[in-house]
Amino acid sequence: MDEDSRYEAVRSRDARFDGAFYFAVSTTGVYCRPSCPAVTPKRRNVRFFPTAAAAQGHGFRACRRCRPDASPGSAEWNARADVVGRAVRLIGDGVVDREGVAGLAGRLGYSARQVQRQLTAELGAGPVALARAQRAHTARVLLQTTELPVTEIAFASGFASVRQFNDTVRTVYALTPSGLRAAAHRGGHRPRRAGTPTAGIPLRLAHRGPYSAAAVFDLLAHEAVPGVEEVGGPAGARVYRRTLRLPYGSGIAAVEERTAAGAPGAVRPGGWLEARLHLTDPRDLTTAVQRLRRLFDLDADPYAVDERLGADPRLAPLVAARPGLRSPGAADPDELAIRALVGRGEAERLVRAYGKALDAPCGSLTHLFPEPAVLAEAEPDGTAGPLAAALADGVVRLDAGADRDDAEAALRALPGMDAAVIAAVRTRALGDPDVAPPGEDVSDAWRPWRSYAVRHLRTARDLEYA
Repeated sequence: MDEDSRYEAVRSRDARFDGAFYFAVSTTGVYCRPSCPAVTPKRRNVRFFPTAAAAQGHGFRACRRCRPDASPGSAEWNARADVVGRAVRLIGDGVVDREGVAGLAGRLGYSARQVQRQLTAELGAGPVALARAQRAHTARVLLQTTELPVTEIAFASGFASVRQFNDTVRTVYALTPSGLRAAAHRGGHRPRRAGTPTAGIPLRLAHRGPYSAAAVFDLLAHEAVPGVEEVGGPAGARVYRRTLRLPYGSGIAAVEERTAAGAPGAVRPGGWLEARLHLTDPRDLTTAVQRLRRLFDLDADPYAVDERLGADPRLAPLVAARPGLRSPGAADPDELAIRALVGRGEAERLVRAYGKALDAPCGSLTHLFPEPAVLAEAEPDGTAGPLAAALADGVVRLDAGADRDDAEAALRALPGMDAAVIAAVRTRALGDPDVAPPGEDVSDAWRPWRSYAVRHLRTARDLEYA
């Protein structure tokens, strides 16, 4: 898009481009998402930025009406396999906060200077600025949805000091942390008291375009491993719950099938999934949110996918029946790879035998899925042994910044790994949007969205034989 077409998107308040770019208004000093409901500014007063961090870096603060920091992530950086796409996914997973820029660069196999240069050239901001924008958003969520003390929120958001936290919040939102919290209370929001049995962090997981929730929840219900996952509730209003192993602790996530439209199973252009996170350490909030977003494929661009696949006579009726069908990913890539290899029944046995028990079980959720290192030591000659050892040793990397081709090559070198398992890992664990599994009649004309085409075909087939 050129700047004129971006301005047309702003003038028409086109939600399809939320997260794809941001615009700032020089006369007000704020930046917004394209669908902001405010009066459209004059063209001469508008500047465009590829990321919220870039807008913040030029001195603009977030609009309080459209909350641009909460818009869906860019579908481009979510799907791309190059170093910039991998870097953005790692930053989203909290790597810069935990390991610094040097840790990010090491995971990518580049120097810190090269990473800085490439990110700045394409995103208008380097890794520190991108991480800072993400920390600010995390801080806003915690301030407005919990009663945690402000000092605890500062460190839970990833800031190194309370002063840095205060300065960033004032810069990004033009309010002090206490002012930001008070503004939410005046708007009628009453957070639950932290530490009570029903406490948790309520979230709205935004997505762009239509979202075919029923098909995603059907798949998750079919795959659910007892003790780690469950799907309950009536059709159209189900809740998916699962345990999460996170960098600083553990968590339990609950995501509702009901869409922002308010009607069970409704499909609407744009919106969010309601979710709640219970974390043993609030510093894991950002990482947990990003892993849920990858699991539910919330940063996809359904307009681009449906346009390409809907033009094919074979897929057109399937796309029309389920607009916005997603290709789900994984909350834990290592877990997904092991489950794809051993199957659901064996995965349940491994959870019972080697999964770490939660300190406080929650309903049927009792364990974390066993870590690869535990499985490699406990059953080195078992079906999952070689894969678990390779994951534990770093021979196979499936994290948010993994190189997809390198990961596939490493998987192929392991015993017991067939093409179908590798395709599943590449699609789900690595989030590749363009995978053609063996045994599927997949056309090259469906590139670069063959993973979505396969999901359409399998969903239709499952319904046919249900």
